[in-house]
Formats: sequence, structure tokens, C-alpha cells
Amino acid sequence: MGDVLPVSVTVVIPTRNEEEAIVDTIRSVPDNGWCNSLDFLIIDGNSSDRTRELAEKEGAEVYLEPRRGYGRAYRTGFAMANGDIIVTMDADCTYPGEEVPGLVRQLLEEDLEFITCDRLKRAEKGSMSGLHGFGNWALSFTSRMLFWNGIHDSQSGMWVFRKSIFEDSKMRPTNDGMPLSEEMKINARKHIGKEKAIEVSVPYRTRVGQAEINTWGDGWKNFKFLFAKRIGVNRQVTAWGPEN
Repeated sequence: MGDVLPVSVTVVIPTRNEEEAIVDTIRSVPDNGWCNSLDFLIIDGNSSDRTRELAEKEGAEVYLEPRRGYGRAYRTGFAMANGDIIVTMDADCTYPGEEVPGLVRQLLEEDLEFITCDRLKRAEKGSMSGLHGFGNWALSFTSRMLFWNGIHDSQSGMWVFRKSIFEDSKMRPTNDGMPLSEEMKINARKHIGKEKAIEVSVPYRTRVGQAEINTWGDGWKNFKFLFAKRIGVNRQVTAWGPEN
């Protein structure tokens, strides 16, 4: 197992009707004493199935977020997370939870602030449709051209980072929707720098359960956000953190 890493880690997972995969997603992250403490924070978007119940049985803290949006869930989760290190994953078994200890160790040993995980280079066959793959390539290419940040996969939802990065208000994402993913990477490369904010390739697997993503609608929102961000007209529309 190696030395115990001297940090606490919170895995933040947004959910909405993920009962088919939430248990396996949580269990995919090793819980064998590799860090000082490991906890799971589920930010649920009013699931109508057993997602919350199953997550609680696995020992996760579950928060019901009444405000809608992928980005909203993460913004709430980031403010609530207790860990020194925050890890993000989708609740559908697509991301490799078994690699979390190694990624946290890399963050610490290389004195990094932020790691984003590139899915595209090591995506397993069938894990991403042709349309989805093309959309990811187009958005990532556009982001690189607009911001010169060198990020290969701008839409990845797996990140490992120190919670302390949010002490700088410029690092706090503002978008309540899917564009939060690209916003996190743009902010990290701009305000932390490529030496401390790196990209690491990880496997990407076939989804378990039904996706609620709107390919065309979310894609258009992502493109709009990139151009708005580039000219500085995006704005924060809701408060950071959970509702009082």
C-alpha cells in the first residue's frame, strides 16, 4: 500500500438518477487507509430513484441540491467538501476510481495544485459515441485556440486538486451548467500555471445507466461559454456554495 498520504480527501460526485452505478462508483475508489481520511460527498439533483438511499448506505454524505445544473452541483460540493484534496468523478463508472490514490500521490509528490484527467487518449472502445467524440474534440480544439492552454480534453469531469486553490476567488468557477468543466481548466492554467496545473491521461469506460446529457444543447452552451469567457462577459449568476 505504501506510506499513508498525510491528507484528507473528499470525492465529490454529482448525481441524478444514478442508482445503477452509484454503488460501484463509490466502491471503485480504494478505501484501504492510503490517506488520513477519505469521504464521499454526493450532490444530488433531486433523483427520483434510489440514488441517495444507496449512496448513504455506502457511507457517503448526501446533499440534495434544489438548484439545477452540473456546475451548480460542483460549486455546492466544492464549498462543502471537508478534504484537503478534492477529487471529482461522474457517478456512472466511466472514470477509473482505482487510480485516485496514485493521482493524489502524484499531486503531493510533484507539489502540484491541480490535475485534470484526459479521457480521449485512453478511451476504451465503445465508451464514447462518434458524435460525442467529435464534440469533445471540437470543444477542446476551440478552447486551446482561444486560451492557448494546451489542454487536450477540455470536457473531462475527473480532477484532483487542493481545496486551497479556491482561496483565490479567481479560481472559483462561475457557471452552473456543463461549461464549468472547461472553466475549471481555463482558470487553472491561467491562474495557477501549467507547471502546477497539469493534464494526465486515464482510462475512460462505457457508461453504466442512462445518460441525461443533451449533446446538442450542452455542446452549444459550451461553445457560447468559451467565447463569452474569452471576451470577459461571462458572469456569476448564483452564490458560491449551498443555499442557507
